[in-house]
Amino acid sequence: MLQRLLFGLIAVTSLTLVGCAHSPQQLSPQPKLTAQLAPVGRGQPVVVKVVDGRPSQTLGTRGGLYPETSAITVNGNDIVPKLQAQAEAAVRLLGFTPTANAYNAPQLTVTLAELKYQSPKEGLYVTEATIGATFRADVSNANRRYSGRYGASLDQRFGMAPNQETNTKLVGDVLSDALTRLFKDPTVGQVLGE
Repeated sequence: MLQRLLFGLIAVTSLTLVGCAHSPQQLSPQPKLTAQLAPVGRGQPVVVKVVDGRPSQTLGTRGGLYPETSAITVNGNDIVPKLQAQAEAAVRLLGFTPTANAYNAPQLTVTLAELKYQSPKEGLYVTEATIGATFRADVSNANRRYSGRYGASLDQRFGMAPNQETNTKLVGDVLSDALTRLFKDPTVGQVLGE
């Protein structure tokens, strides 16, 4: 009897610990362009630059009773080169030749303006999260300028607190969606091609 009572207490204690505190997560998402793009260029050089314009590397917290210990971060030094590679691939698909610097070439600057992860503040368990990403595109070609903002978000429900692998995939999916929206904007290709 005492053994069963002790086992029950241990089970309850470990469940309580699981529900209260989550460890921080450093994510390394792999954004991928998810659309076919129609080529509008004829191989012209385009200067492509990706910058991290977020005010913080922290997306938010995983919630729970002690959200301050459960920060989710994506390092700019990790994500910018991946976004740069995807932006250059997209520019190629649009029919242009990405270049680091070419005199008088059109320029495309892609800024990661926002990346956030929100979970409910109250409650022991993380049961849902809203993940959002916003990019800004600034295109300049001779005297023509064009700017646009492109966002994507995802509301995800969970049976249990998501692990690092799950959150990495979800954040990567949202980044991919927002980046794809940017390059599907026909005006971006038109201004680059003028």
